[in-house]
Amino acid sequence: MNNIKKRSPWAWIPTLYFAQGLPYVAVMTISVIMYKRLGISNTDIALYTGWLYLPWVIKPFWSPFVDIIKTKRWWTLTMQWAIAFALAGIAFTIPTPFFFQLTLAIFWIVGFTSATHDIAADGFYMLALSEHEQSLYVGIRSTFYRVATVAGQGILVIIAGLIETNSGLPPMQLTVNADPTAGWTAANLDGITATEADLQGEMQFLSPSVVKVSTSAPEMVTLNIAGQDSVVPFRRYVSIMRDSVRCLNEKNGFVKAEKDNVVATSGNPSEDGPGAFTAWVRDNFGEKREPVTAKNNNIAVIGLRLNKKPAQGETVVLNVTHKSGDRSIKLEQNLLSTRFEFNEHNWDKTAYLFYEVDHKLSSAVTATFEGASGNIPMAWLTVFAVLSAFFFIVALYHGWALPQPASDGHNEAGNTASGIIREFFETFKSFFQKKQIWVAVAFMLLYRLPEAQLVKLINPFLLDPVDKGGLGLTTGEVGIVYGTVGIIGLTIGGIIGGMMAARGGLRKWLWPMAWSMSLTCLTFVYLSYAQDCSLFVINVCVFIEQFGYGFGFTAYMLYLIYFSEGRHKTAHYAICTGFMALGMMLPGMAAGWLQETIGYRHFFVWTMICCAATIGVCAFIKIDPNFGRKKIEKQ
Repeated sequence: MNNIKKRSPWAWIPTLYFAQGLPYVAVMTISVIMYKRLGISNTDIALYTGWLYLPWVIKPFWSPFVDIIKTKRWWTLTMQWAIAFALAGIAFTIPTPFFFQLTLAIFWIVGFTSATHDIAADGFYMLALSEHEQSLYVGIRSTFYRVATVAGQGILVIIAGLIETNSGLPPMQLTVNADPTAGWTAANLDGITATEADLQGEMQFLSPSVVKVSTSAPEMVTLNIAGQDSVVPFRRYVSIMRDSVRCLNEKNGFVKAEKDNVVATSGNPSEDGPGAFTAWVRDNFGEKREPVTAKNNNIAVIGLRLNKKPAQGETVVLNVTHKSGDRSIKLEQNLLSTRFEFNEHNWDKTAYLFYEVDHKLSSAVTATFEGASGNIPMAWLTVFAVLSAFFFIVALYHGWALPQPASDGHNEAGNTASGIIREFFETFKSFFQKKQIWVAVAFMLLYRLPEAQLVKLINPFLLDPVDKGGLGLTTGEVGIVYGTVGIIGLTIGGIIGGMMAARGGLRKWLWPMAWSMSLTCLTFVYLSYAQDCSLFVINVCVFIEQFGYGFGFTAYMLYLIYFSEGRHKTAHYAICTGFMALGMMLPGMAAGWLQETIGYRHFFVWTMICCAATIGVCAFIKIDPNFGRKKIEKQ
């Protein structure tokens, strides 16, 4: 007799998957922003944080231990407590002299505990819910995972920004107006000179409050080099200006010199030309387009400085970020630093910001940028303290809210070392001995073949100009189209997909979902051939495609759950997710080369051809017709 009280899935699924998403965002995104704010070089950030993704890549290799030892509920709660303490450790080590080494080590711990939490939580989801409930809530769990990524990248970073802004000097405000009717002017690298009035009052930053810049740029620019005028292409001019800004900021001590810093210059293609295979693909399958002359984005260089000398030994740190307005006015921060250190030696010199303005802007737009100089370590200490407190609370809450399903029992093999080792190898052996294993692996690798390629090129297609086969949207418009409308379509599609699968079962909805995943790719074929589309039409097409993907992805996730059923379902599901990641990674790696070789139109036609793989693998898999459907209990 089962006396365990039934807990509503709504009591724990949203919080469980919200908690699953936050550590991933903290490790992969927030860590990069924090290190940038704290003055770590781009080289070190890229090198060391890039490896932090490893725990999620290799998690299938230790998933059997989660299956063998203890219960999934125990692992889920234990990992949440471990994450809470680890995040607190990051918070307390941020103010220390060796914060980079210490926090990086703890981020590794967070990565492995979070990956283990993913294994346990997904396994618990399968054990605590019936097949019908698994189908019904598959969209809900995905939605709250996405909400966690938005909250982590948005709300937590905003908290850090508010502390930075309100704990130091008055924030510097700079507005850039981009106007197609404005005349082009060359970038100005003259230093800012202060009048007697500027040097009075409280310490603050001096900079132009409003800067007007043209959206268009000439093809050639006349530069005075070593006393002689020289005419150079605009792209070369941009490279020279970018290099000049970098060198001046480093020379005056505002920015630490990057190790092995190489800034791209003209971006000319290799003189060797394409390889034989690339040339063959291009000649036989590529679009026959006339060569086009690429238009240039304009640039602006804006200076800033302090009005007063800091005290001896004092350093005033300024971080400049986009605050509001159109993101088609871009502050360069990949190749150049937007973090400046002012001290008693360089306070009266000028630091420079480098902006790029999208040439596709057809009307005047404005963007506002803010420079904050508050207590940066305290800001990020607070962020990770908040994250830690959240996990302490969520661990306590889940100790009450998570049900205790009878199927989540302790594995007797986990009592001895020999039993653990035997079960470890048995887990992988039993996975590859499952019925239809190679059909299942083919499904995991090929079902999302069109989308794996498409997702890599959606943003470039929206951004590239019409004469290059794109739609010519500005950066700000793409943020709305794909970053907002697309996400809404993806989320709604996933939720409705879960509801439909719960009503009729996975087998009934597999084909509609596979066709949904496939046919909606036609929207990009249409857009690539029509090109001259209104923003409304583009939004509708992106919504339809992302809705279709979200709806069709439901079948994929449910099949992974279905195929994982059995004795080692937790470990088997983790192995399935490894194949899932591989199925997205490999096609995506080749997508950019293929598009550049054959053009957008033929590339999107190719993705439609790849839909045959999506439909084809569905024809071979066998699914219990009752899986996912609600079973009517006999009284």
